[in-house]
Amino acid sequence: MDLPDDTAVMNALSEVIDPEMGVNIVDLGLIYGIERAGNALTVRMTMTSPACPMGAIIEEDVLAELYHLAPTACLSVELVWEPAWTPERMSDKARHILGWESGT
Repeated sequence: MDLPDDTAVMNALSEVIDPEMGVNIVDLGLIYGIERAGNALTVRMTMTSPACPMGAIIEEDVLAELYHLAPTACLSVELVWEPAWTPERMSDKARHILGWESGT
């Protein structure tokens, strides 16, 4: 089976909204990598904080979006904490949505 390319995966993941921030996880800069091996597709990601109370919900939403994209693939999410997430990882779009000046 052909697994979806990075663009398709990132487009799907942009549908996942962090409930606390109200911004999608791609624009928040939470996606650290996409890995493929055989029929396995793994998304490496972080949360805005290790204590994020919405972490399990976000992870479930990520898996749901991946399933829609690649229903026969072996799907997983790998949570990583290094490097730690910082607001600098956010896109300009996320900064605008959150009312932050670009570069601050």
